[in-house]
Amino acid sequence: MSDLRIFSYLPNPRIWKATIAARLCSVDVEVRGSSPTELASWRWDFDARPLTPDEHAASADVRAGTVGFKGSSLRKTAAFMIAHPFGTVPAAFSPDGKTGIFESNSIMRAVARLGERTFPLYGRDAYEASRIDSFLDASLVFARDAQIYLLALMAGTVSTETHARARDAFAVYAAGIEQALSPDRRWLVGDDVTLADICFVAELCLFFNERATVAILEKSALPPILHAQLGGAFPRMMGHLRRLRAHPAFAPDVESYLTKLETTSGRD
Repeated sequence: MSDLRIFSYLPNPRIWKATIAARLCSVDVEVRGSSPTELASWRWDFDARPLTPDEHAASADVRAGTVGFKGSSLRKTAAFMIAHPFGTVPAAFSPDGKTGIFESNSIMRAVARLGERTFPLYGRDAYEASRIDSFLDASLVFARDAQIYLLALMAGTVSTETHARARDAFAVYAAGIEQALSPDRRWLVGDDVTLADICFVAELCLFFNERATVAILEKSALPPILHAQLGGAFPRMMGHLRRLRAHPAFAPDVESYLTKLETTSGRD
């Protein structure tokens, strides 16, 4: 039996926070899920699985989808809603399915706590842990505007206002990461990889989905936020991403994902 089970749409860079942490601190994490379009025909539960045609027709647990699932009728069990009162994914569960953990940063923290004796991903004292929390909280501000922006891009409805908010949020976040790595720090907190580094990689990789929407940006007369001069503007941040994507704990999730986006956009 796994130490933690996660149900999510796939691929989802935000669950990498948990899977990368799990590799580093030897925690057994099980991931279940499918593409966003297919999750509408899944049973949302600790025992998440595709519904049979008969179950799909007879299900009484139909709930309206929100955020990325707007317009969908989702089959969320009563037990799922007790464990996950906001009804969102990624959704993590304790091994008995009774305790739900929601929001990707919290799921990542759960993995770190489960494996803290193996690898101190959450810092070596209260001060390091609190500094890590500072980076995780800062990521939430960026992540909110980034999600609104990326969903609008995928829907082809991005506005100049949404683009401007995402551009400004990215600039603030990137400048903070750049400063944190100055003048030549290898890690965001302390002397080894921590949850701060993991969260940084996951959120930045998710934002790289902008590169798959070049045609939509051009049609809307909007410049890409991830422009060609990004490495010159934020050399330490981009160098940190390059190092971490090659790290053995990160590469299984990150490398193929970014390579595919780079191939799609024609950039490196």
